[in-house]
Amino acid sequence: MLGLIIRVLPFWVREPLLILGGSLFGVGMVFNAVTESESRWIMAGLGVALLAVTAFRIRTVRHAWRARREAAGAPAPQVQPRPVDGPAAPQKKEPNAAAQAFVALALVGALVGAVWLAPLVTEDATATARKPATCSDHDAGKKLPKAYALTPGAVTGNDLCKALNRSDLADLLGTPGETPLVAYGNSGTAALTADKVAESEARVQFDTYTVEFSATYNHLTAAQYAKVLAPQTLDHRAEKVLGRPAVFTSDHLMQFRIGGEGSSSTATEGPLARTLTVALDRKDPGGSFDFTMWSATGAVLPGDDVILGVVEKFLPTLPGRRG
Repeated sequence: MLGLIIRVLPFWVREPLLILGGSLFGVGMVFNAVTESESRWIMAGLGVALLAVTAFRIRTVRHAWRARREAAGAPAPQVQPRPVDGPAAPQKKEPNAAAQAFVALALVGALVGAVWLAPLVTEDATATARKPATCSDHDAGKKLPKAYALTPGAVTGNDLCKALNRSDLADLLGTPGETPLVAYGNSGTAALTADKVAESEARVQFDTYTVEFSATYNHLTAAQYAKVLAPQTLDHRAEKVLGRPAVFTSDHLMQFRIGGEGSSSTATEGPLARTLTVALDRKDPGGSFDFTMWSATGAVLPGDDVILGVVEKFLPTLPGRRG
């Protein structure tokens, strides 16, 4: 399609466009060859060849312009008298070189403007279409399990999501400018407890990281977890968060595959996750908050100090918080 358009354009429109495009692309290829190490000589050769073709076109345009000027300065040929009774033949109007040059410049300006505006328009449209995700309550309209009524101060999944999905969460995670893709909360109960132990959770997902915050109201203290269960994980260490006992642990998530040819197992080892488990209060009566962070894209997780800073920011904002 582009070749057809170029062929039907007048000479004084087509050639300036080809000269401009050849100059820009030729210089760009040579510049990339100088700044990049991969395929340097191939890129340089193509750039030089394109500049050579462009130089030949410039020479052709110069000769055509000179021939036009010489033809305009030559004396007009004598016109033979025509019969009086015959109809006058229409005179063929020569194309105006100045008008064609003006059209060429206008087209070039339009193309340059379109190339310059396209990324800006696309970026604005993407930013408009991609608004930050707001918390969606998976339990909206449903009655909370009885475990929440039997546990004074138990937070729901919606409470956790609102505390976690802060406007500055991406900045705290070290990925400023990212917006939440997914944000939701869920108010459930712990497995194998006959719905007697409240266990709520919330998740916020970004392009780089996914964070999950959960609250479990069982009888397992943070000190017991640090002594018995944490040593079975990777890179565990004790910590203090706002005066409460806490422990860092690492472990791999599980990835589940549905279908797929040649797969012998539907579950595989997923990305590494870093978890900070914090006691519900300083007395550590049992139960804990768990903040877990991982990256599905393989990005390196931030240091423990970043996770500590995030938890210390939003833990005091939870409703019904303890000491």
